[in-house]
Amino acid sequence: MSLLPYALARPFLFGLDPETAHELTMASLARTQGTPLSLAYLSSRVSDPIELAGLKFPNRVGLAAGLDKNARCIDGLAAMGFGFVEVGTVTPKGQPGNPKPRMFRLTEANALINRLGFNNEGLDAFLANVQKSSVRKQAAQGKGQLLLGLNIGKNAATPIENAVDDYLICLDGVYPHADYVTVNISSPNTKNLRALQSDEALDALLGRIAERRETLAAQHGKRVPIFVKIAPDLDEAQVDVIAATLKRHAMDGVVATNTTLNRDAVKGMRHAEETGGLSGAPVLEASNRVIGQLRAALGKGFPIIGVGGILSGADAVSKIKAGADVVQIYTGLIYKGPELVTSAAIAIKKSR
Repeated sequence: MSLLPYALARPFLFGLDPETAHELTMASLARTQGTPLSLAYLSSRVSDPIELAGLKFPNRVGLAAGLDKNARCIDGLAAMGFGFVEVGTVTPKGQPGNPKPRMFRLTEANALINRLGFNNEGLDAFLANVQKSSVRKQAAQGKGQLLLGLNIGKNAATPIENAVDDYLICLDGVYPHADYVTVNISSPNTKNLRALQSDEALDALLGRIAERRETLAAQHGKRVPIFVKIAPDLDEAQVDVIAATLKRHAMDGVVATNTTLNRDAVKGMRHAEETGGLSGAPVLEASNRVIGQLRAALGKGFPIIGVGGILSGADAVSKIKAGADVVQIYTGLIYKGPELVTSAAIAIKKSR
């Protein structure tokens, strides 16, 4: 159990601009991970193993991509009791993202709106950080417990018709270091990116990725699972097309879902009309709907990572009941703190 209850730190952090609070938190994690100061957020990992896509997940609660874009804090995040941690999104070249301010709290809704835009230091810096982490070193020695997902995207300056080139550059780079790779085609904050979810564009992209994966598997002597992250703003017909395309190209799983553009649940609230993706409690229902539709379309056995709106153990269980195999949190961690990791993992374990 952590020595510092998050309830003591939250008022201070919420008194800061959201992005400033985020940067301060990540810098503190980077400095304290692997030191005695990590006892402030250390939690024992709930044991609830599950095998998916050929991987053994220690428990069913993971961290969603977006919190640690540059893979600086893998060890600190691992100490919070996650079964798996996903870092990124990384792009081939570093980029500043969209102009500030670009992150907004909607505290009365337990929600955030962000339009960060894949701000990151680029693939080389990302991989250097991954390789420095104790988690990765332990995995290389066959002693790893926590699984590491690496999330890839495209640069904002890359035309959408050339997007596949960026994904392949990133896939080549992350492949040797990842337990699984997530292809992010669903951020609303990179122009035209969600167009890659359409049937022809998705078919072309995943076809090239599947082809390159075969080459990389032969080159590195291992087959790394590939997941695809999709949006909640899809109708049933679109979900069916995506499901069929995932199966056709032998993708290993799907991450459902990213942030939403829908504002129905936050109308009238301060910042509700800010451009960007809405995350947190208002996304739970839409995410669960897409998860249910995916499970119906994909059938049993196809791995689904459920993400969006988890702020309690009951929320986490609702994802599993909707059809997810494991879940991820992000905004809930900001509102509820590391205690949410343990409470969600325990709730899921008890629900079965």
